[in-house]
Amino acid sequence: MPYSRLIGALFLVGFLFYGVGAALVTSVTGAPDFLATISAHQTALLVGAFLMLLNTVVDVGKGVLFFPILESHGKRRALAYLAFIVVQVVLLDIGVVGLLMIAPLGQLTADAGPASAPWAQTFGSLLIQWNNMAYSIGEATLGVGGLFLCSLLFTTRLIPRFLAVGGFIGYVSLMVGMIAEIFGIHIGLMLSVPGIFFEVGLPLWLFLKGFQPEAYSGRAEVVTNVRPALATS
Repeated sequence: MPYSRLIGALFLVGFLFYGVGAALVTSVTGAPDFLATISAHQTALLVGAFLMLLNTVVDVGKGVLFFPILESHGKRRALAYLAFIVVQVVLLDIGVVGLLMIAPLGQLTADAGPASAPWAQTFGSLLIQWNNMAYSIGEATLGVGGLFLCSLLFTTRLIPRFLAVGGFIGYVSLMVGMIAEIFGIHIGLMLSVPGIFFEVGLPLWLFLKGFQPEAYSGRAEVVTNVRPALATS
């Protein structure tokens, strides 16, 4: 149970870190003339970007902790999930680098005076779009990796199958929404909702119930080779 709760905690903490960080960044960059006021809100921007970067450690940790549980049932799929998690966080971090460039850009604008405002504002908007694009590609990548995770959770019955099916639906919906965002069709937020339900529902289940005991006791045929060391988790 403690092992499953740790994985559940990482799901929730990552969701919290990135969500709060993105909200802080948006509170700064959402204004039409955000570069003109960046010096007054620079701390919020930097703290938000730091939280978004901190999500990297949490997400990779989540994939690493899942790996020893999943590999005995499908090593290739377990590796695929871990690999897609790593690619996802790299893409998200590339987007955050663009956001961090806004702070010195704002300082440069303040030093250069009004003459630099038009090009600086345009460049600042491009940096925001850079982050948005990196986020969309990263989340689409997460969707692909999530399908490998859910396929293993479904066959191993480590969690109830209805929850794994919900994950399939959520991750497919997430992929469709993010691909639409890449092509300028802004439906990503709406189509992310089923995936959010899974990424919140799964950790709640792990906190309350843990992984299915049947998976460790041999009652499910597909999971008779679960490692004894994990049977106490």
